[in-house]
Amino acid sequence: MTVLEPRDKDVAAAASPDAPGLREQPADTVLGRAYRALSVGIVSVVLLIAFEATAVGTAMPVAARELHGVPLYAFAFSGYFTTSLFGMVLAGQWADRRGPLGALTAGIGAFAAGLLLAGTAVTMGVFVLGRAVQGLGGGLVIVALYVVVGRAYPERLRPAIMAAFAAAWVVPSIVGPLAAGAVTEHLGWRWVFVGIPVLVVFPLAIALPQIRRRAAGPVGETAGEAGESFDARRIRLALGISLGAGLLQYAAQDLRWISLLPGAAGAALLVPAVRGLLPRGTYRAARGLPSVVLLRGVAAGSFVGAESFVPLMLVTQRGLSPTLAGFSLAAGGATWALGSWVQSRPAAGPYRERLMTLGMVLVAAAIATAPSVLIHSVPVWTVAVAWGFGCFGMGLVIASTSVLLLQLSAPEEAGANSAALQMSDALANVVLLAIGGAAFAALGGGTAAHTTTATSPVPPAAFAAVFLPMAAVALTGAWVTRRLHAHS
Repeated sequence: MTVLEPRDKDVAAAASPDAPGLREQPADTVLGRAYRALSVGIVSVVLLIAFEATAVGTAMPVAARELHGVPLYAFAFSGYFTTSLFGMVLAGQWADRRGPLGALTAGIGAFAAGLLLAGTAVTMGVFVLGRAVQGLGGGLVIVALYVVVGRAYPERLRPAIMAAFAAAWVVPSIVGPLAAGAVTEHLGWRWVFVGIPVLVVFPLAIALPQIRRRAAGPVGETAGEAGESFDARRIRLALGISLGAGLLQYAAQDLRWISLLPGAAGAALLVPAVRGLLPRGTYRAARGLPSVVLLRGVAAGSFVGAESFVPLMLVTQRGLSPTLAGFSLAAGGATWALGSWVQSRPAAGPYRERLMTLGMVLVAAAIATAPSVLIHSVPVWTVAVAWGFGCFGMGLVIASTSVLLLQLSAPEEAGANSAALQMSDALANVVLLAIGGAAFAALGGGTAAHTTTATSPVPPAAFAAVFLPMAAVALTGAWVTRRLHAHS
């Protein structure tokens, strides 16, 4: 849910409500006549990406077995992630120098091509390649959409469109796995992949003319650089961050001593790349933009790192079926959207930082509460309730970081800064999942991979070693929320 989700002046002249040709009445909304086509188009794109993201996990095991590629199963996920990091950096430069239209169009094209390649694959190697192409497109799209929001919408409407992005995940998060299961069972897993590209045509036809009119072309200082090539140094750093993340993921899947070699190589590539691509001061929580970018990673990494182990804990420790365990998280989509809606209300604007602090406290509390079900006298539904509150907190925080990033970004830097926000999100997922997975396996959690019964020998301490550190990371996010502006 982390796929999608701006000082007191507008991000760009083109995005200002007082800009020529964009003067709107205060009563206008994201679904008003001036913005309706654009809003419906880009939210529909997010809806389709969300459906694919929630459905693919259901079809993936069947695809891996049919293609005789179970040993490469993890790479079908990591291939998507590593290429998406490169796509994010590329989209940031592309959008800043030439406008978001080209990056968005190319991204959707690559996303659709990757789906078709994976859906028609006859070997697991081709399937993984398709997922990698799809990831490149996903990275391009997510950053380009942020730039579109920064340029096409006045500041007062940006919280609402970010809330709409979050709401677009609600139905897919609930219906996606069930629909994908039915399609996989009755039509075959390939239709989960090849059916989506056709549906992309409709939102593109609606959104692209509006994007071309409202957000096309470079702005500010980059206007004179439109014909120049991309920054070769940033492209090299992007390649380094993608390769480093891939090596780190590979090492985290194998606790043998030999895995330290790719792990060390991955870290050696990641550290300088991260320092060069994220705003200076990010990892010391410098006030302003660096803390916004850091908070996004802290929130997303801690939450996703914990959430990944919730169904496994419920299946192995409390005997729930995989379906029931998955449903324990289903309500979170609705509460996440509710949190995003709350932060979008005009009355919430003056209290945004306080709401974000509350959100991180709720996230930390939810993560810390989840392992209480390791005590069998604690009702299983405790997890569902706690996760609903945690998702509400995430809705407050994630949408707000997007809004603040655009507030704090100069027009010609919106693309690069949006890419940094998404990279912080993705990199935190990789690092914290790697750490959590290693701790889980080291304390005996590896046996969970081979059993789905309540009599699993997995020690409860293996789960506690994941959830409690993630809760501590989330709690540090509450402190970071106090450093989101340049002055206290």
